[in-house]
Amino acid sequence: MKQTAAVIGLGFVGKAHLDSLRRIGVSVRGMLGSSRERSEMVSKSLGLERAYVSLDELAEDHDVSVVHICTPNHAHFEQASRMLRAGKHVLCEKPLAMDSRESEMLVKLARERRCVGGVAYNLRYYPLCHEAKAAVTSGVIGQPRLVHGGFLQDWLLFPTDWNWRLDPKLGGELRAVSDIGTHWLDLMMWITGRKVTEVCADLATVLPIRHRPRGRVETFQKASNAEHDDVPITTDDYASVLLHFEEDLRGVMTVSQVSAGRKARLWFEIDGSKGSLAWNSESPNTLWIGRRDRANEVLPKDPALLSPAARGFAAYPGGHAEGYPDTFVQLFRDFYGYLDAGDFDARRPFPTFANGNHELLLCEAIGQSARDRAWVPVLWG
Repeated sequence: MKQTAAVIGLGFVGKAHLDSLRRIGVSVRGMLGSSRERSEMVSKSLGLERAYVSLDELAEDHDVSVVHICTPNHAHFEQASRMLRAGKHVLCEKPLAMDSRESEMLVKLARERRCVGGVAYNLRYYPLCHEAKAAVTSGVIGQPRLVHGGFLQDWLLFPTDWNWRLDPKLGGELRAVSDIGTHWLDLMMWITGRKVTEVCADLATVLPIRHRPRGRVETFQKASNAEHDDVPITTDDYASVLLHFEEDLRGVMTVSQVSAGRKARLWFEIDGSKGSLAWNSESPNTLWIGRRDRANEVLPKDPALLSPAARGFAAYPGGHAEGYPDTFVQLFRDFYGYLDAGDFDARRPFPTFANGNHELLLCEAIGQSARDRAWVPVLWG
């Protein structure tokens, strides 16, 4: 069956979804925006056939088999559950829901309706992240002992910077941890094959008062309206989290949205008994391999040099850079390839609703740890 998609929300990340779907040849029938006027304006500008005016109208469109949810966090549960009840597969931006109670309900609903649910942890899909996973799995660095790194940004550095994620009613109780920290945590658990079992967290709101502009502001865009309201902030600008993983693996993560000059620096190092691996998303086409007994190596993104497990995720030859937009393309290839195969009992190679639920359980443990100033176990259920 050939799949046809629709997108809910066409802001920054929604447009990334749309572009990637078009690159892999998936037909996108229409979109649902925050209002009828916005839906009609955006769908026309992007050449889409339909502008839906409600969730119910989209749910009742039998020509749509997959819905991509690219809206603020607080809307995910209602939108995903409505689409699942209509028998549609769902690929949702992270976090999957506002808390683990909602995410567990979505996992259960998808299973009951025999629908496939995916979560957009797209950063797994850099070719050299797949290479790192293959290297750990095959024992290239021996037994993993330490993981460290983090995710740093500067787009909320100034008090005048504003985004809906700053409002806990729209984004949730955690912000830097939930928005970018979960990308790092998902990546580390996926690459190492080990879940986090305990956390000890320090969180801080660096800017307790921010200036909210009176008007609409898109993600990563500056507000042009000089009129503003002073708003108290309770969500985290910064976090450092000590981590215990399965099999005696130790780690530490630092995330920040107030680190000047860091635009989107997800960085990790995995230190094993025979060697180390390091990579960062601002230079995504090289992987550092550390050695004790011989010279260190820098592996370029080149399909001719990658392991068989990673080679298929590099779309271009060596010397041709691949980046953030390409990660969505590779994620969607996995997701839609699985749908087209039709065996929904088979192993799912993409990030699933279960992964999305795990990340919310992790966030809740991190929040509790920061409040209690103590180590807290992660209860995977």
